Amino acid sequence: MQVSVENIGTLERKLTVKFPAERFETQVSARITEMGRTMRLKGFRPGKVPTTVIKQRFGSQVRGEVLSDLIGSTLREAVEQEKLQPIANPAINTTGQPENGEIAYTATFEIMPEFPAVDVAALEIGRPVAVVADADIDKMLETLRQQRRSFDAVDRASAEGDFVMFEYAAEAGDYRFPSEGLERAGSVIGSGTLFKALDEALVGRKADESFDTEIAFPEDFRNDQLAGKTAKVNFKIIKVQEPKLPEIDAEFAKLFGIEDGDLETFRKEVRSNLERELKAALMGRLKSEVAEKLADAHAGLDVPKLMVQSEARNMAVASVPQGQQPPPQLIDAAMPIARKRVIAGLLMGEIARKQEIKIDRKRIAEQLAAIASTYEEPEKVIELYNGDPQLMSGLQNRVMEDQVAEWVAEHAKTTNLDLSFDDVMRPAGA
Repeated sequence: MQVSVENIGTLERKLTVKFPAERFETQVSARITEMGRTMRLKGFRPGKVPTTVIKQRFGSQVRGEVLSDLIGSTLREAVEQEKLQPIANPAINTTGQPENGEIAYTATFEIMPEFPAVDVAALEIGRPVAVVADADIDKMLETLRQQRRSFDAVDRASAEGDFVMFEYAAEAGDYRFPSEGLERAGSVIGSGTLFKALDEALVGRKADESFDTEIAFPEDFRNDQLAGKTAKVNFKIIKVQEPKLPEIDAEFAKLFGIEDGDLETFRKEVRSNLERELKAALMGRLKSEVAEKLADAHAGLDVPKLMVQSEARNMAVASVPQGQQPPPQLIDAAMPIARKRVIAGLLMGEIARKQEIKIDRKRIAEQLAAIASTYEEPEKVIELYNGDPQLMSGLQNRVMEDQVAEWVAEHAKTTNLDLSFDDVMRPAGA
């Protein structure tokens, strides 16, 4: 076997491999002979199918399979011999035909970059820290009350917080929606479900009231014919209902699995859930901080184009409705951020390797338990992860990233940033 390597880019390599055609023909003959011993064909006794018949019917298929197998095995040998590390399956080009007693093919691929020494001590890291306060628990209990509020009909004018059901028709120029009759809708005033001008039009209205008003529809309104236009809107109020919030008592606690209804136990359970969410959010922010600082410090690192393109595509796919394909311009727009993510990911992997950071099995179990606890049947979630190598691999990667981020924070110029629970969970602009 002859092997030669050509550098066709910073990280791109073209590997040319040649192996004896005799080796190929020998394996083809051996496979056809083996098929003759085991094949069953109508008109022939088992194991007695003539070689000529097998060649005639299956020769092309066998030659293709043997060529594929030989390319696979010789490529592995060649890559190991040349000490190369392809990042993905190479692009193979071959005629598959013997020439001068040899069969040749080329394999084109990208390799991993050579990593620079990562001076973690020079990085300035801001590590967010926060705790769950009693006020955070009170706020969550109020949120839970709001989620379980009911609405009772009232004979008064509507106000913020009330649920209003109404019918309407909007006219802008020659356009009318709906084309006939009225469209029915409903919303809690001030909840953000409707845009502000429409909310304001519904305030101070009573059931069975009808009225007309002009409303400026926002530019991003879902109906293109009304978006950005001022329309005359005819309203009919169907009903007005005021919210009724449940008391935080034993019955309320039982709704959340506190069988004895003990409020102190309920608060402890809420605190535990908030602390779990906060811990995950703090780790996520630390990882983002470490990744950004690593990428900024090594912005010129050559990274495989294929990895950047794959990351950009994943980002674009995540930003469009499920099942839709992202447009090329969206993928192109994601490339700069994707490049930074790839740089950070590769450097974090290199740090783990250089520092011999071993994955903490206890942390894997803790994270899996935390994930499972958010489902009604935690044991089935744990069973699912343990039985799915892909899911478990993803979890292990996340845990390793956590460990590397913490290691970097311990060895960098790290400053703690004191934040509130809300600062962490609902950052400004989010």
